[in-house]
Formats: sequence, C-alpha cells, structure tokens
Amino acid sequence: MTQRNVVFPPGRQTLYERNRYSPAIKSNGFLFVSGQVGSHEDGSPEPDLEDQVRLAFNNLNAILGAAGCTFDDVIDVTVFIVDPESKFETIWKVIPEFWGNAPHPTLTGVGVTWLYGYQFEIKVIAKLPDADMHLSKSD
Repeated sequence: MTQRNVVFPPGRQTLYERNRYSPAIKSNGFLFVSGQVGSHEDGSPEPDLEDQVRLAFNNLNAILGAAGCTFDDVIDVTVFIVDPESKFETIWKVIPEFWGNAPHPTLTGVGVTWLYGYQFEIKVIAKLPDADMHLSKSD
C-alpha cells in the first residue's frame, strides 16, 4: 500500500484522529482537502451562520497554508449547504472575503439535509505550487 502524504493544520490533529480521516492529502501535484466546516478547535460548531462560514474558510486556509498553498491555488470547490434556499444569500455574502479575484475556481453546490450539526461545508482541490517544477518539459 502506498503511504498517504497527509497534511495536518496546526492544533487540530487530535480532532482528525478522533474522527478517523485526513484533513488533506498531497498526490500527483495536487492537494485534496476534506470538507471543512465552521468548527472550533474542540470540534463544536459555530452557531452563527456567517461566522460559521468564516470559520470554515479559516479552517480551510489553515490546511492550505500547511501545504504551502493559498486559496489562489484552488482549482475546484464543492460546497454543501443545509437548506440552501433559505441560507444561500447569507452564505454567499461572506464568500467574497475569501474567494479572491477572477478567474475563480470551478464550483459545485450541493443542497443537503444534514451536516452533523453544521450548515455549511467546503471541500477543495488545489494545485500544489511546486507541482510545475516536477513536470517534464514535454508536458
């Protein structure tokens, strides 16, 4: 079995070990990040929706930073929203604080009925900044 190249953000390894998943894995020049929610360090949800979205992005950015990336390196985003019809506008007014300038990453939005006590989750794939150095000139 191939050893997974796992990326852990500072201060949250116990949370990931307790829940039995990796926050992110580097593979073939890409970073695959597990869905991030607006959880505090102890794993509890932030109750305010706008603050929960901000915290989810801050948790995402901690993982990206641990891998040497920023949100500018993100190429694909999937968001999961509980009851998107009633929450979309509130969530989407927070997004520009983190999203950056065009061109934006691809985006898939999924409405769900349950997120383990959360209202918003974001999952991304990013290109590792040093990935171009490992590609051959013929690529």
